[in-house]
Amino acid sequence: MYPGSFWDERYGVDEYIYGKEPNDFLKQHVDSLPHGSVICLADGEGRNSVFVASTGRATWSVDLSTQGPRKTMQLASERKVEVHTESANLATCDLGENRWDAIISIFAHMPKDVRVDLHQRVIRALKPGGVFLLEAYTPAQVGRGTGGPQDASLTMQLKDLRSELSPLSFDIAQEIERNVVEGIGHTGMASVVQVIARKK
Repeated sequence: MYPGSFWDERYGVDEYIYGKEPNDFLKQHVDSLPHGSVICLADGEGRNSVFVASTGRATWSVDLSTQGPRKTMQLASERKVEVHTESANLATCDLGENRWDAIISIFAHMPKDVRVDLHQRVIRALKPGGVFLLEAYTPAQVGRGTGGPQDASLTMQLKDLRSELSPLSFDIAQEIERNVVEGIGHTGMASVVQVIARKK
C-alpha cells in the first residue's frame, strides 16, 4: 500500500494519469447499481465517481491523497456534476452502517489484512439490497508492465474475495484477461478479478 505522499506526487500533475473516462467494468454494469447514495473507494482523480454522478446518483469519493480529491472536483466541475470528496485512509475510514446503496472499488490495492477489514466494513456499510462492485488485478498481473502493483500480496483473487465478502450474494464473480486502457497508468492486456455482490 503506497503512502499518500506517493499518490500526491503521482496526481500532482495536470495530466489525468488514469484518464478521465470511467473504468470499463463499472461503465458496463452501472445499471446494476441501485439509485441512491454511492461511494467510490480509492477513487484517485475521480474518473469513476464523476461518471457515477453523471447517472444521477448521489456520489461520494474517498482517496488517500489530497491531490486526487482536488482533481476530482476539477473534473466534476468540467462535467457539470456534483461529487462529495474526502481525503481519508481506507485502513481507518468509517463507512458507517446501512448507509450506502452502492460501494465501488476499482483497482483499490492494499495489504491483505487491511483489505479484509475494509471488506467487513463494506458489508456493514451497505444498505439491504445494496451492491458492491469491484475490479482488481490478480497475482498473474505482476511483471506484465501494464499497470497495477508489482507486489502479488497487494493483488486479489476470487477465492479470497468470496470468503471476505460472505454473506453477500454474487451476481458476477470471475477472473478474466482483458485489455485495460485507462490513461498512461493502466494500458494493455491484464489479469483481473471482477465482482458484483449484493447484500440481502
